[in-house]
Parts: sequence; structure tokens; C-alpha cells
Amino acid sequence: MSPRKSGTDAWGRWGWLFGAIWLVFFLFPLTYVWTAHGSTVWRVTSTVVIVAFMAAYVVTVRLSTRLVSAGEYARAARGGMVGLAAMVASALVLAALIGPNSLTAFPFIVAVPVFFLPWRAMWTTSLTLFALGVVASTVSWGLARTVMFWGIAMLVLATSVLSRHLEERQESAREVEGQLALTEERERVARDVHDVLGHSLTVVTVKTELAQRLIDVDPAAAKQELAEVQDLSRQALAEIRATVGGLRVARLADELEAARVALAGAGMEMEVCGSVTDVDPRHRITLAWVLREAVTNVVRHSAANRCTVELGESSLRVVDDGVGGGVVEGNGLCGAGERVRQAGGQLTVGAGPRGAGTALEVRW
Repeated sequence: MSPRKSGTDAWGRWGWLFGAIWLVFFLFPLTYVWTAHGSTVWRVTSTVVIVAFMAAYVVTVRLSTRLVSAGEYARAARGGMVGLAAMVASALVLAALIGPNSLTAFPFIVAVPVFFLPWRAMWTTSLTLFALGVVASTVSWGLARTVMFWGIAMLVLATSVLSRHLEERQESAREVEGQLALTEERERVARDVHDVLGHSLTVVTVKTELAQRLIDVDPAAAKQELAEVQDLSRQALAEIRATVGGLRVARLADELEAARVALAGAGMEMEVCGSVTDVDPRHRITLAWVLREAVTNVVRHSAANRCTVELGESSLRVVDDGVGGGVVEGNGLCGAGERVRQAGGQLTVGAGPRGAGTALEVRW
């Protein structure tokens, strides 16, 4: 079990109250002390010992639950054993003072190890104390009253064990939720890094190849392309830093302009049907990421002459007139599909109009 923060863990803060509820049973020995014949000194001494036992129990349970909730199991066990020893000592003094009526303390002694000992040690300690209590109560009260009394003791023990079991199950569930959240965050960062680098490096590659072809025939144009490559590299570096910091937010208008630049660099025409204002604001960020991945794939794989982007209120369609063929979902398309599914939409990829090229479509 991983360490928990007691400041935010309900069991660590309030679990001791569950154990303290059972202290109501001490009304019986207290009633006996103040109604039986005896001296004032005896009554006061017996009351002080009962209160001391109750205080030792509450302190032991409270400190144990806080330490266990904070993951300090060794300290909880050491402190709990000291508290248990104090409770046993108080119970023995109380037995000398009020006789069989002191047996009210034994169910608490049996149950308190549940709060601080590992399961195996807890069962060994609690059952040993339970057996000793049964023997002591049988000698003092007889078998009939012992059965009823220790039935109540078993109820206290069983309830405490159940409470601990449920708390540990809840903690396990919290650990699983934490691991899932961590995995989702890692996948988000991986998707963002892939989308940012995949798109940027594809455009850089295209523009570098173009500059290489132009360097002899049109040096000025080649210089312009290399300047744009430099700008793209800086932009990609900034986006990676923002992604790692969790600050990267894709904007649909920016991605449309980036798509136009990337397609133009690859020698492709771009046509946009609709505008960003037509798109539901709730879907714009998701569609921006999908558009980036779709255009990256068009530039890399399609060998197309033309790419059409159709924007609707709850849809995006990217169609090219390239080679088409079987579409294999790599990391990029898988990541885009995951983004869309998390936003409640559906992404499909298939052949373009009349079976030519490729069409990627997102709809809600």
C-alpha cells in the first residue's frame, strides 16, 4: 500500500471516531461504580482508571489511523503496541478494583490491534487476547454470561476488521485511479509530442528538399525556404516545451494556416469549405489536432495535387486526390481517433470520392 496524506484522507482524520463509538459500553462499569457500596476513594479511583483506559484507547486508535494513513506503518505498530500495553495495564488495575465488571475493557483490547498491526500479526494478537478474555470471563462469570459477552466482543472485532478491509479496498481503488490518470497523462503527452514533431518535421523535410532543388536555379527562393525552415524549427521547439509543460492548446484557425503552408510547400493546392466560425466551439481544439495529423499524412503519403478541408458545425472532412489505397492506422491516426472518442465523436478513414484518394472524417 502506498503512503497517503492524512490531511486529505477521511480515515486518517476521522477513523478514530468509529472506534470511539463503542466506548458507550463503559456506561455499565461506571454505573456499577457509582451505585455499588464502596468508599469515595474507591469510586474516584475506579472512575479515573476507567477514564484512563478510555483515553489510552482513543489516543491509540487516533494516532494509529493517522500514521497508517500517512504510510508510516512501522511507527503505527510501535505506537500501537505501547498503547495496547497501557490499555492492558489499566484493565488489570480495573479488574482488581471492580472485579468481573472490568471485562467491559477486553473487547477493546481485542479490537485495537486491527488499527495498527499487519493482518497476520493482528489476527495472532487479537485471537490470543480473545482466548485469554474468554478464560478470564468464564472463571469470573460462568459459561452462560461469557457466551453473550464475548459474542458482543466478536461483533466489535468483526466490525473493526470489516472497516479496515473496506478502507484498504478503497485505498487500492485510489491507487488504480492514480495509475490510470498517470497513464492517460503519459499518453496525452505522447500524442501531443507525436503530433507536434510529426507535422513540423514533415514540413521541414518538404521545405528542405524544395530549397535543395532551388539553390542553383533560384537562390533567393531557396534562401526564403530555409528561413521558413528555421522559423518552423523554433516554433516546433516552443511547442514541445509547451507540450511537456501541459500548456499546448491547438487552435483551429492556426492549424488551417499551418496546413496551407505545409501543403503549399509540398506543391499541393488547398481548398477550404466553411470557416472556423461555423464550428461548434466545443469541438475546435479536437478538430485542430485532427486537422494537423490529417494534413501531415496527406503531405507524407498521398502524392496528391489537391486537398480539400470541409468544416461543419460538428464535423471535419479532409479529402485528397492522391494515390489512396489501404490506410494503416499508425500512432498519429490512433492518437487522433483517441482524442475524438474522448470528446464523444467518431473518426473514420476511407477512400475518397469515386474511390480516388483518401477521406478522413470526424463527426459528432
